[in-house]
Amino acid sequence: MADSPFIHEITEQNYQQIVIDGSFEVPVLVDFWASWCQPCQVLMPLLAKLVDEYQGRFVLAKINTEEQQAIAAQFGIRSIPTVKLFRDGQPVDEFAGALPEAQIRAFLEPHLPRASDDTVARAQEQLLAGDAAGALRLLDDAERDDPGNPRIALTRAQAQAAAGDTEAAQQTLDDLPPDAQDEPEAARLRGQLFFERIAGPDLTLETAAAAVEADPADIPARYRLAAIQAFQGDVEAALENFLTVMQNDRSLEDDGARRALLHLFDLLGDDPLVARYRSRMFNLLH
Repeated sequence: MADSPFIHEITEQNYQQIVIDGSFEVPVLVDFWASWCQPCQVLMPLLAKLVDEYQGRFVLAKINTEEQQAIAAQFGIRSIPTVKLFRDGQPVDEFAGALPEAQIRAFLEPHLPRASDDTVARAQEQLLAGDAAGALRLLDDAERDDPGNPRIALTRAQAQAAAGDTEAAQQTLDDLPPDAQDEPEAARLRGQLFFERIAGPDLTLETAAAAVEADPADIPARYRLAAIQAFQGDVEAALENFLTVMQNDRSLEDDGARRALLHLFDLLGDDPLVARYRSRMFNLLH
């Protein structure tokens, strides 16, 4: 174990290099353990076996919580073993306790680099360049070569949405595995499709705003205006208008304004706007 190039004992001196910087290259699995912890002793050889088997697709970083108390405190470690997986400098997943080998493999697989990742990355570049059809062709190639890659489906949904096939994009999102449903990119696209459906294909910000200005009591018009504002990134204006709609007509689009607010909260993450508008929504609900 000590001789493996894929296993590292972590201290405050090498933590930044191995865990943070290293996770931009490959996933880093961080095992918080202690010598007195029996489940830790059960888990450790399983992790060592897997890191050796995967041969560089991830790195194992071991943190002795007795010796590295400052690092353990930084992550609020209260029970061990705790295992966190880092990607691109951030913890993205974790588990606690000594899981069986099969469950550890299932935990790892969605995060590990795969042979088709380069093709998916090229498809994403095509999307950024405005070539949704080219992106979809590349994703077909990727799926044929590596049908188990979970990154293909989400990129496919993004490409379908960009190509204007919103129904297919929604279906692809709905078919994502449970652990991928809550990915930020999935939440973002789900919100985009929701707002796009409300606004419709032909409505512009100018015509929607003019309709509300002409009749401020026109709640369906305000609902569509809020959707366009959300879609175009004028988030605070959208939040205000969705709250107004919710206050006046909960039946519109089956409580659509409340659902729209929840989509916006997902998109905003930890933005201070969320706490403020969530509180106002709560007051309306109660």
